[in-house]
Amino acid sequence: MRLIALTIKRLARLALVLLCVALVSYGLMMASPVDPVDAYLGPQMAQVSPEQRALIAQRWGFDQSPAVQFGHWLRQLISGDLGWSHVYNQPVSEVIGQRFQRSIALLGSAWLLSALLGFSLGVVAGAKEGSKLDSIISTYALITASTPAFWLAILAVLLFSVTLGWTPTCCAGPAGVLNQDVTLVTRLHHLLLPIVTLALLGIANITLHTRARMLELMRSEVATHAFAQGASRIDVAWRHGLRHASLPAVTLAFASLGELFGGSILIEQVFTYPGLGQATVAAGLRSDVPLLLGIALFTALFVSIGNMIADSLYAVIDPRIQPGGL
Repeated sequence: MRLIALTIKRLARLALVLLCVALVSYGLMMASPVDPVDAYLGPQMAQVSPEQRALIAQRWGFDQSPAVQFGHWLRQLISGDLGWSHVYNQPVSEVIGQRFQRSIALLGSAWLLSALLGFSLGVVAGAKEGSKLDSIISTYALITASTPAFWLAILAVLLFSVTLGWTPTCCAGPAGVLNQDVTLVTRLHHLLLPIVTLALLGIANITLHTRARMLELMRSEVATHAFAQGASRIDVAWRHGLRHASLPAVTLAFASLGELFGGSILIEQVFTYPGLGQATVAAGLRSDVPLLLGIALFTALFVSIGNMIADSLYAVIDPRIQPGGL
């Protein structure tokens, strides 16, 4: 019964979060100075008569008040329909599904790489406090944490794609080749640089927080007692530090899903990668409100599920933590 009550509570909290995300996202879109009809027409806006503009506004519901538009979208959402994207001329659910299939390879690989390397570097830096290795890792993490994603991506393209020619400059496959004809090796080759670039941004925060937890352990009475028995800093880090530092690392790793998605929007733009991030930019530039709302809800749901998974892992890492106490 306790587990059922906890599950219901979490689902109710998730529904409230999604509703708040929808309200805030819609409010920001309505506050935008961009005319939705002009954004929909793009360069052809000067060639369209006022009568045609009125028909377009009526077709997409732009002539209705914001409250009526939001109510109509909310009723569609309750029935399981996310609406229709006027940019891609497809149901929003199909656009998100198709684009996310491409983005998950980028996001998932970058997330896994950043979590493993960030945790490992943080443990090593904390165990080797004051050493040259600790200085190198800390300096790297501090610099990377303050580096804009788009700037790092541009540097990566200039160095590895343009100058050295090791990686492709863009896209999910060679230009002019059908999607079904692109081999797995070619896909991985095109994904390599975006994955590494996005992972470098995620590694920094996990490294710094893990290092802080390791330093806290190394200065504790547990470590002092172990040192007195002849244990080295590496021994203490291995026997006690991994579990001590893993809780915040797990929290940060799953909490960084939203940050990585934000970074992927910029990364996909620089590398012209046709994923969900690029669809977000296209929807924003063309005022595709249903698609923007769908992506906002999907991202919030994605991050929330990640946080729930992190909560469930706490009891595995530290049995003293009970799920009902979270």
